[in-house]
Amino acid sequence: MKENNEELIIKDLGKSYTVNYKEIEILKNININIKKGEFISIVGHSGCGKSTLLKIIAGLVEHKTGSVTLNGREINEPGTKVGMVFQDHRLLPWLTIKQNISFGLYDISNTEKERLISDHIKLVGLKGFENAYPHQLSGGMAQRAAIARALVHKPEVLLLDEPFGALDALTRIQMQKEILKIWEKEKTTMILVTHDIDESIYLGDKIVIMSSRPGTIKKVLPVEIARPRDRNSPDFSLLRRQVFDEFFVENSVVSDYVI
Repeated sequence: MKENNEELIIKDLGKSYTVNYKEIEILKNININIKKGEFISIVGHSGCGKSTLLKIIAGLVEHKTGSVTLNGREINEPGTKVGMVFQDHRLLPWLTIKQNISFGLYDISNTEKERLISDHIKLVGLKGFENAYPHQLSGGMAQRAAIARALVHKPEVLLLDEPFGALDALTRIQMQKEILKIWEKEKTTMILVTHDIDESIYLGDKIVIMSSRPGTIKKVLPVEIARPRDRNSPDFSLLRRQVFDEFFVENSVVSDYVI
């Protein structure tokens, strides 16, 4: 196993569910090596297992075969080393933003807790809204709070399961810029699931394209475009076409592709 530059290793991963006494294969032979600090985008058709893959990495769902290891330790249950942000913010409505972000912060002094909360509220641009409740925030602001709640535990990996899918187009673009700022500052490894091809290119260092169910890794495309990225540039348009074309290429599944 390579050390120092590869922190998340997914090997021969498989997952299936039993429905009406019939086994349905969801993921098959997934192999991914993700280096520390990388931003990985995962795209694929609905139902290909993208979100299930994230939940397995987070320790929320058991896998049938293979392994998921973070810095050499296998992930079998949820923990603070891996954070997750969902499409809906899932903030607790009866708690303020400050209380939501601090939820689950134990075994540290009150001084340290207050510092962490303050730092992360500033990080996501919510200073002044500490005592607001979720229903008093816009969708984008609520998602910022959800990101702060995930990051306050200092995870080594942050999983983003279509976190901007429910936002309007302008807010979505702004949130993409915000998550990039956070990524560049925190150097946290990030894995994004999205249906938005432009989003996958704008944010990712690499784009993992998954096949239809059972989900396999069909292709991995490096995004060799300098940041900040111009969505109207020729290079961006070319890569957009490459990703788009992969969804219509027959018999091109490579189930043992390794990043």
